[in-house]
Amino acid sequence: MSLYSTQRLHALRMIVTGGGTGGHTYPALTTIHTLQARLAETGTTPELLWVGVATGLEATIAERNGIPFKAVTTGKLRRSLSPRDIGRNIADAFRIPLGILQAAFTVARTKPAVVFSTGGFVSVPIGLAAALFRVPYLMHEQTLSVGLANRILARVATRVLLSHEASLEHLPARARSRAVVTGNPVRPAVLNGDPAKGLAAYGLDPSVPLVLVTGGALGAQQINRMLTGALPGLLERCQIVHQCGSHGLTEMQEVARGLPAHLAHRYRVVDFIHDELPDLLAAAAVVVARAGAGTVAELTALGKASVLIPYPVSAGDEQRHTARHLAQTGAAVMLDKETATPERLRAALGELLADPHRRAAMSQAATAQGRPDAAGRVVTEILTISAGR
Repeated sequence: MSLYSTQRLHALRMIVTGGGTGGHTYPALTTIHTLQARLAETGTTPELLWVGVATGLEATIAERNGIPFKAVTTGKLRRSLSPRDIGRNIADAFRIPLGILQAAFTVARTKPAVVFSTGGFVSVPIGLAAALFRVPYLMHEQTLSVGLANRILARVATRVLLSHEASLEHLPARARSRAVVTGNPVRPAVLNGDPAKGLAAYGLDPSVPLVLVTGGALGAQQINRMLTGALPGLLERCQIVHQCGSHGLTEMQEVARGLPAHLAHRYRVVDFIHDELPDLLAAAAVVVARAGAGTVAELTALGKASVLIPYPVSAGDEQRHTARHLAQTGAAVMLDKETATPERLRAALGELLADPHRRAAMSQAATAQGRPDAAGRVVTEILTISAGR
């Protein structure tokens, strides 16, 4: 008998799994919040259990948001053939069966109506356990090139949720008929920024175009150094807010002190942008960033013109795949390998800043790739599958 048939009808009991990085964790959290809001309209509250690794980001995020958390053991298959990674793969091969047993016990005890995963190898044990007990199982893929864990799980998933139409060709052939393109869930706050607040928070001039530069929460040395070489020429045309990461802050503050006096006020560098990020995104004429799944989901949902500098060693080269796809559709400019230089960054931004019609066309192309309603689409699929439809 399926565990689904034993569920109480008045409450949705769901196991959520996925984590290891923010790219897996935050879409899960956004989906949870959207599900809670949807069910609150009917006077019900979902019963949730987040399953992940005790030391992973997901454990911290679950605790911070008051979501019950269960830790399981898991391992990771590394594609590198270095002696170190081969040794780690051998060690993890003994951990994976233990994680599957723990996951099976968790699913059997919890009796969820549905299991929802957002990828990362922590999701593999629970996904396999859901299949074992015939619990409806939905997996979500954030990247364009489907990750290894999700390529495994797609074979047993009830429904495969994709962020990009182009991801279909990366799925196992038998899984494509069970795939739905929902988009990648984006935090509602990101979609509701106030440009005036963003400019005011940093003392910026509303009459000068804003370029927002970010290498992610930890910063990116490559982007920091590209910007260093491009700054003097750029600041003649725009003002810049730069999230450089804690490791790059001292270096970039020194760069700021060396700027000509008449341009220095146009450059604001911080280690991390906090709650004002949605407002800065709303105010920005152009964004310079990596091409991670979460960043791309936000930029396309907002229809932002962007210059993307993919992380050169991302898993499966997924950032390059994503940036290349957006560049080919006219939704972004991609700088990579030999083009990732201060001179090319200055030229790319200069062309965009000088041509509002091109920025508008890029914004329109980005909007065509974006799905600001992705979280709602994912929740609809969860409710549909958990109801047995």
